[in-house]
Amino acid sequence: MTQLRPFSDHRRGLFVSIDGPSGAGKSTIVAHLSQLLVADGEHVHTTAEPSNGVLGKIAREMTETITGPALACLYAADRYHHLETEIQPHLDAGEVVLCDRYVPSALVMQRFDGVDPVFLWSVNSLAERPDLAVVLEGPPELIAARLAERGAHNRFQLTPRSSHAEAHFYRQACDRLIQAGYDVLRVDVGTDAHQIAVTIRNRLRAFFAVSDDQPPKTAAW
Repeated sequence: MTQLRPFSDHRRGLFVSIDGPSGAGKSTIVAHLSQLLVADGEHVHTTAEPSNGVLGKIAREMTETITGPALACLYAADRYHHLETEIQPHLDAGEVVLCDRYVPSALVMQRFDGVDPVFLWSVNSLAERPDLAVVLEGPPELIAARLAERGAHNRFQLTPRSSHAEAHFYRQACDRLIQAGYDVLRVDVGTDAHQIAVTIRNRLRAFFAVSDDQPPKTAAW
């Protein structure tokens, strides 16, 4: 007989990143997923990048004026600091950490500035791998319509046909992440946010389905 054990039974928490094109609904999906996990009895910490730390605030303020490798390095510096000061402590406490944007986005956004993807990987390659990297996908026309309804938040989203370019960059990023050993879950955003959250929750539960005669698995790092 197979049974599911709460994530909190494990020595470490669970790290989940959620990435995807602008307008894909990442923040809404994170909120729904958090509610589902809390209802399951999990301790959940939600966060986002750029972070709310000093470096994250600088990154947000300077996104419109700093470009290329300099901005990529600023985002990477915030990511490493974010891991050390916020993400890791919550994982050490056995919590489920949901991060809205992480390394997958880092491999995409500075591509709009023409930064070499090899450079982007090199400055982010030491970042901790999430237990599950969720990448949202969908027809560029659908994402573009959602982005137009919501409005652009930064200069990257004002680039002509930005949704088509992002979709292309994310496909390449997924291939690179899988090669590096990331566990990537690609989810179509054509359904409603709650159903997408259920799909992700079910994938997370599958990680910890154990037989009665087997010890629980720990998160792989």
